[in-house]
Amino acid sequence: MSAEHAADLSNAQSQDGTGRIRTDVAHNARVWNYWLGGKDNYAVDRAVGEQVVEMFPGIGEVARADRAFLGRAVAHLVGDAGIRQLLDIGTGLPTGDNTHEVAQRLAPDARVVYVDNDPIVLTHASALLTSSPEGTTAYIDADARDTERILRIAAETLDFEQPVAVMLLGILNFIPDTDVARGIVRTLMDAVPSGSYLVLTHPTLDADVGGADNQPAMDFWNANATPPITGRTRAEFLSFMEGLDLLAPGVDSCARWRFPGAEPVPQLGAVGRKP
Repeated sequence: MSAEHAADLSNAQSQDGTGRIRTDVAHNARVWNYWLGGKDNYAVDRAVGEQVVEMFPGIGEVARADRAFLGRAVAHLVGDAGIRQLLDIGTGLPTGDNTHEVAQRLAPDARVVYVDNDPIVLTHASALLTSSPEGTTAYIDADARDTERILRIAAETLDFEQPVAVMLLGILNFIPDTDVARGIVRTLMDAVPSGSYLVLTHPTLDADVGGADNQPAMDFWNANATPPITGRTRAEFLSFMEGLDLLAPGVDSCARWRFPGAEPVPQLGAVGRKP
C-alpha cells in the first residue's frame, strides 16, 4: 500500500470518529476493491480476499463482470433510453468508470446520487463528486435499509416526477431476510414514476452459471468478514423484479447481459422498466 493510500485510510478512521471502521475484520467494500486491483484495503482484507480466491478462484472475474455490467447497463439507459437521473445504492469504493463517469460521458447533464454507509467510501466521496459542469453528482451516507431517508435526501438532487434508474448492484445480498430485501426494492420503485428502471445484480447458488461452488466461500466469508452475505436463486432474484418489464435478455449471468459470448459468472444481472 502506498503512503498516500495508507494516509487516506488512516484519515478515514480519524474523520469518522464513530468506531465504525474495523481494521481487524475484513469488509466487503475493501475486499471488493482488492479483487478489482485497487489499493484502498488493509492486510486483513487482502488475507480474506486471497482465502476466498483459493476457495472460489473465479471471484475476481465476478467482480470484474459486475463492473462491466454496470457500464453496459448505464450506457444503455442513458444513451438509448434517455435516462438522465440515477440513484446508485451500495456505491463501494471508486474505481474506473464509475456510474457518473459513464452517464456523463453520454449525457453531460446527467444527475447521479450515490449511497453507501461505509466510512472509507465516505472519505473517498470527493473522488465520486467530480461532476461535469452541466450535471450533478451527490453522495448520501446511509444504509440501504433506510430507504425513506435515502429518498428524502436524494430528492434534493433528483426530480422524482421524472424517470430514475435505481441501481442495486451486489447490495441486496447483504440483506439476509428476503422479505426485507423485497421491501427495500418496493419502497424505492414505488417512489419513482413510470419509465423508471431497476438495475440489479446478485450472487447466486444456481449451478447453471457456476454457483454450486459459492456456498463454502460464502460460509468462510460470513465467519471472517463483514457484512454477512446471502446467495439467492434465480427465482428469488426474479421476485425483486416483480411488476417490472424485463429488458432483453431478461435474467442472466451479469457477464452475459447484452454480451452473450462471455463466460458466465455466478452473479445474476437484469434491468427492469417500471410500466
